[in-house]
Amino acid sequence: MRTMMTVSIPVEAGNAAIKNNTIGQAVQKFIADYKPEAAYFFVDDQGNRSSLYVFDLKDPSDIPVIAEPFFLGVNAQVKFRPVMNQQDLAAALARIKP
Repeated sequence: MRTMMTVSIPVEAGNAAIKNNTIGQAVQKFIADYKPEAAYFFVDDQGNRSSLYVFDLKDPSDIPVIAEPFFLGVNAQVKFRPVMNQQDLAAALARIKP
């Protein structure tokens, strides 16, 4: 299932993770393992280092495997949300009978 994952890292934990490259390792491993179709990096509304990934979540049992390196390595908040692209929405709308 196409999934959007957001990762937000508190400033102090992020500072330490930048210094010891924990952020780089966690991000690089996720990207290598899950090959997201999109990856964006930004500062969220609370001022935390954040990233957003869109990728194919093949099995819900992958959620802890994906999230734990971010939880343990950088004290991150991780959120998962199923999402659709334009083609998925068009296919869904074609199946809706008013």
